[in-house]
Amino acid sequence: MSTNLSEFERAQRVLVGGVNSAVRAFRAVGGIPRFIARAEGAYMWDVEGRRYIDYLGSWGPMIAGQAHPKVVEAVVRAAHDGLSFGAPNVMESELAERICALFPQVEKVRFTSSGTEAAMSALRLARGFTGRDAIVKFEGCYHGTADSLLVKAGSGALAFGTPSSAGVPADVVRHTLVAQYNELASVEALFDAHGPEIACVIVEPMPGNMNLILPAPGFLEGLRALCTKHGALLIFDEVMSGFRVALGGAQELVGVQPDLTAFGKVIGGGMPVGAVGGPARIMDNMAPLGTVYQAGTLSGNPIAMAAGLATLELISEPGFFEQLGERCGRLVAGLNDAARDAGAAFCGQHRGGLAGIYMLDAPPTGFAEVQAQDVERFKRFYHLMLAEGVYLPPSPVEAFFFSSAHSDEDVDRTIAAAQRALLEVA
Repeated sequence: MSTNLSEFERAQRVLVGGVNSAVRAFRAVGGIPRFIARAEGAYMWDVEGRRYIDYLGSWGPMIAGQAHPKVVEAVVRAAHDGLSFGAPNVMESELAERICALFPQVEKVRFTSSGTEAAMSALRLARGFTGRDAIVKFEGCYHGTADSLLVKAGSGALAFGTPSSAGVPADVVRHTLVAQYNELASVEALFDAHGPEIACVIVEPMPGNMNLILPAPGFLEGLRALCTKHGALLIFDEVMSGFRVALGGAQELVGVQPDLTAFGKVIGGGMPVGAVGGPARIMDNMAPLGTVYQAGTLSGNPIAMAAGLATLELISEPGFFEQLGERCGRLVAGLNDAARDAGAAFCGQHRGGLAGIYMLDAPPTGFAEVQAQDVERFKRFYHLMLAEGVYLPPSPVEAFFFSSAHSDEDVDRTIAAAQRALLEVA
């Protein structure tokens, strides 16, 4: 019989670290990664047949649950017509029209194959549009693995204690300026020193890759004002928060409009996808209309477009986000109650179907507070929850993901498991 251990040993012989994305290796929590055999609704089953309540959600796309019948049906139907064309297909326009309708400042879209590619393309477009080289990013914000953005990044880079990366030349990142999230003064100082050189500010409006951090009142508004004042573009990386915290993304909740938005995850319904969107006056600087080159063999892949369209149809149903947020909020409130009863330094918060838990007395507001967590306590908590059949992201710096497939019973079981785990680690 195949086991998680035997499959991990097998994988390590032919895959680097036994995985194809670093955080999956469980190095941040220790132990053996679970090899997933199948997933459906709110659950995943590993190769040993063990079922888990799934709060990973493929790192965000599965907002309607795993293998939703309508999404699967759309994928199968599209697959019968061909897996990839390398030529235009109608569904590209249909999905782009949906995105434009939901995001007021988005007039045109360019699809990519990943969130990394979307963020990278948005940066290139901003530099080409402004004729400037410097970019501002935030410590702990993760925008994929493009070289110029892999500086003091979040996600797996944080989990491995490597805030940047070997193999990224100093010359590549010399135009990357780093500020502190939720500290507008740090951004003002960069504009004071480098204003005429700054092409853009790129930010996760609700970071989920140094765990979930919520923007302080006035912070995103301040970024908007600074970019407008200095002629720089404001880029929101909504690969994670887009269509997950609200139908119109984080920008709908905060009431701030960026110049460009990077999308991913939910708009592909679990298939590889990314997109850049913005007003025509900026977007038309991309090839073939402009001089900013961007292309991809699998961009606008019909299977991904079909999955994305089906997913957006599901989450556009009346009351979807109200119910999602209410049930996720009940889970987070139950976790906070369990922590209080156990006397544990532990808390959680959420927006829509995006949530975070922390080994802290109060939710963090920035990178330094995230780094102050008791990582050893998180490791113990993580494995206690895993043993109870609750699958959380295997890292203390990653948000977790709630879906419409999670039932009240799933929420109750998760809270009960957390009550037992927190009593052990308090």
